[in-house]
Amino acid sequence: GIISLISLAVLSYERYCTMTRTTEADTTNYRKTWTGIILSWTYSLLWTVPPLLGWSSYGPEGPGITCSVNWHSKDANNASYIVCLFIFCLVIPFAIIVYSYGKLLCAVRQVSSIHKGPGRAREQRILVMVVVMVLCFLLCWLPYAAVALIATFGRPGLISPAGSVIPAILAKSSTVYNPIIYVFLNKQVRETL
Repeated sequence: GIISLISLAVLSYERYCTMTRTTEADTTNYRKTWTGIILSWTYSLLWTVPPLLGWSSYGPEGPGITCSVNWHSKDANNASYIVCLFIFCLVIPFAIIVYSYGKLLCAVRQVSSIHKGPGRAREQRILVMVVVMVLCFLLCWLPYAAVALIATFGRPGLISPAGSVIPAILAKSSTVYNPIIYVFLNKQVRETL
């Protein structure tokens, strides 16, 4: 989940940079791509390793069919990790996504009446695809984040094991949706299939 959201944040920033550049992108230079991938995985590792080292812990969640961070522990060690996880792995990446797409949409509106062409039209289709991916991701992960925060800071037993199943399954299934969205919104992939 973390790598997925961080990747979407990096992708949104990359889309913003690509579409606001006045020159054509160099499609033979993969340095920026590799930097984004390495940054995404490193950032995600920095936030998933701490429970293995004693800051919070991993364990069964809900009715015990999945494993996750220990949302139900009320101690300060666990609560501080969950708050940091919520801020640094959901709120900040989402803020980057909103900022990048907000700026990008303003730039597209300004340029759309001046530059019409296949390159810009392709970029706009990619933008729609990525925005749909982000919205689907949030629809999957926001219920899970809400349940996790309620379980951590609410009264004990407020979230029953059965009540946490649907948000957990919805969140875990979020990685399945991106390829499906990509197939439906990418003309080349559809034609190839």
